[in-house]
Amino acid sequence: MKVALSRLGFGGAPIGNLYREVTDAEAFGAVEAAWQTGVRYFDTAPHYGLGLSERRLGAALSGRPRAEYVLSTKVGRLLEPSDSVGADDHGFAVPRTFRRVMDYSADGVKRSLESSLERLGTDRVEVVYIHDPDDHWESAFGEAYPALESLRAQGVVGAIGVGMNQWEMPERFVRETDIDVVMLAGRYTLLEQPALPSFLPACVERGVSVVACGVFNSGLLSKPVVSSDSKYDYEDAPPELIARARAISEVCSRHGVTLPEVAIQFATGHPAVVSVVIGSRTAEQMTSNAAWFSASIPPGVWEELKSLGLLGEEVPTP
Repeated sequence: MKVALSRLGFGGAPIGNLYREVTDAEAFGAVEAAWQTGVRYFDTAPHYGLGLSERRLGAALSGRPRAEYVLSTKVGRLLEPSDSVGADDHGFAVPRTFRRVMDYSADGVKRSLESSLERLGTDRVEVVYIHDPDDHWESAFGEAYPALESLRAQGVVGAIGVGMNQWEMPERFVRETDIDVVMLAGRYTLLEQPALPSFLPACVERGVSVVACGVFNSGLLSKPVVSSDSKYDYEDAPPELIARARAISEVCSRHGVTLPEVAIQFATGHPAVVSVVIGSRTAEQMTSNAAWFSASIPPGVWEELKSLGLLGEEVPTP
């Protein structure tokens, strides 16, 4: 099932207190700014802040006409009550009132989706992703996918797919199932394109849409000036990637644009990519992201990046 997504989407991890606390007012402001800039696709997951992102996103969108926007969430991590004390140890600044249980069973998928709908305050989501099944291929393929396929056939969910930080397993899903969409994090960016030779052609061939996220590679491409303490894949960026990002940034500067402007638009050059999802924790951050996404990029930027070997000649560009 094809689902229409806005070209720029809102990623809900930051409003789940990713890395640091965000107030309700800041979170609601980020969603409001996304709406005002034309975003109509909003993504979240139970994993993001142990349900906090879903609750905040649902509350922030509650006054909007439901037919005017697209919601996606994810299955694979059930939230079970926990009596542990202290802060969550998965990068979210929230109390450890729940624990994540990896569960890709058919029952787990249905329970997860029911809980998500309750937190979101809605009766449906347009897209459901199987979330990070890296070490769970058999149960994700043999149980989670058939359960979602059945729910799709019943009209309970719209499009179904998989969301991961790798391209290899998503390609198996593309080739061996009838999924609709893949949320690909970090593996097709201005910095690196390992998904280009095999995965993206498979998506075009099978009619599977791709949502690009992690387009800043966890922060390395998110600022005009690349700092030596930049992050890459949630860790400290290695020196060789910092050097590469700086070389790309210098090309951007020579053409009067910035590294984040070029990075946020890069993935849209591939025909399989239908949307770019960017996380935003405040209205100001969302407004900046939207401005970067709509900035005019001179063709010379892509040409020079290719001439310097910073992009392959075969890489499609916007």
